[in-house]
Amino acid sequence: MTTPNPVRAATPEVRTLTRDELRGEAAALLTDGNRLALVAGHDDGDRLRVVYSFVAVFPRRQIDLVVPVPYDDAWIPSLADLSFPAGNFERGTRDLFGVRPANHPQPHRLVRHGHWPRGWYPMRKDATATPEFEPDVESFPFVEVEGPGVYEIAVGPIHAGIIDPGHFRFSVVGETIVRMEARQWYMHRGVERLFEGRLPADGIDMAEQIAGDTVIGHTLAYTMAIEAASGIEISEPDRLLRALLLELERLYNHVSDLGSLANDVGFGVVNSHTQRLRETLLRINKTVTGHRFLRGALSVGGVRVLALPDSAALRGVAADVQEIIAITLGHAIVRDRFTGTAPLPTSQAEAMGTLGYVARASGVDADARRDHPFVDLGEHFHVVTDTGGDVLSRYRVRAGEFEVSIAVAIDLIARLGAHRGGAAAASSPVAATTVAATTDAASGLALVEGWRGTICHRVELGPDGAITRLKVVDPSYFNWPALPVALSETIVPDFPLVNKSFNQSYAGNDL
Repeated sequence: MTTPNPVRAATPEVRTLTRDELRGEAAALLTDGNRLALVAGHDDGDRLRVVYSFVAVFPRRQIDLVVPVPYDDAWIPSLADLSFPAGNFERGTRDLFGVRPANHPQPHRLVRHGHWPRGWYPMRKDATATPEFEPDVESFPFVEVEGPGVYEIAVGPIHAGIIDPGHFRFSVVGETIVRMEARQWYMHRGVERLFEGRLPADGIDMAEQIAGDTVIGHTLAYTMAIEAASGIEISEPDRLLRALLLELERLYNHVSDLGSLANDVGFGVVNSHTQRLRETLLRINKTVTGHRFLRGALSVGGVRVLALPDSAALRGVAADVQEIIAITLGHAIVRDRFTGTAPLPTSQAEAMGTLGYVARASGVDADARRDHPFVDLGEHFHVVTDTGGDVLSRYRVRAGEFEVSIAVAIDLIARLGAHRGGAAAASSPVAATTVAATTDAASGLALVEGWRGTICHRVELGPDGAITRLKVVDPSYFNWPALPVALSETIVPDFPLVNKSFNQSYAGNDL
């Protein structure tokens, strides 16, 4: 596939529609190859508003469908039969804003748990005080599977580890999973509401904490959305440096997953070595930004690092990782456990809108670094895909992406060094007062290929430059629903392995 020229994202086309017009417009956009990147509810003070952001690659474009919704008749026509992701976005919008999706095929709550007060919608402007929560008086509507030999296994929501809570309910015959349902949003933090009223610079620290293992991915999406709304241009050295930070984040996460997947089939010695290499990469990160997880580097309009990473050190890590991959895939038992386990067919991956390595392992050729680039990554970059859709394919895609990211990072270091002053040439952040002084009420959307997949942020700024709304979409929001599909006909003992092969974020999902 040809790489689009890296240019600043075009101004989105905005279409204001009635509710009766929405389904026809959305169906036409989906048929024309546009992807639904997000659905965002808004409370404008005098009415509600729902924004549907569609994006496409060839030609690169963004189209926002805007539907006003009155307070006293708060409903929208459901698009769930047209787009699987739309159905979940609609359920979340109902739980947080009280906008009912009419004719939704699964009109169950998504974010709201049974103890949430009825009629309380925390994203509305009148939700200024948190009411008293009640006991959980309404059980979640899990589907009960009946038949000879069927029994249930409940896992979570509290797990024997440091991961966030999530409940998984398995219907099983023997050891074979017939159906698995997941229940999340136990840690709904109100992240999006916390950004409202802040100046863009004041949101950086929070953007870095949306998901702790995706500091650069989310912060870069945030700053780029602000810059798109404000018309701020970014210099070539800054864009190169941002791309380098994004690859450094991808490296330490992928190497950790390569070890964890081996560990889940009993190959612990490999995991020990990958965690050693992860530690090496984290120490490299600290030399770059002063923080092991790369915090403190990004700002609106700029980026600042202490030093560029040592290319020789990255080459050393790459050599060790290639040896570990060869040992892992050369082990007969490991390959047997990986091969054919929990396949996600391409048709299902496409229909459910999966992103990142989960999608690419199922043959979906999509990567925002190529499809929605902010810089030319050079000749070393290419998108890694596989077609098996199983644990082995998800491992192979990670392994291939690690190799590509090392090559891209080393090339970026060389290109940055060619600029006079190297990393020190990075520009200073744009002051919050500058953003406020040059900004009318405006919106901006950014797509960034985080290590899990495409991250999307859409921001709206008021006339004073303050944030009036930020919508955050982590790739986990798209990928979590695909996990139960892949688990069908898989044995229960393989659940930890399959779950790790997806490795979705609770925090990024449970905003």
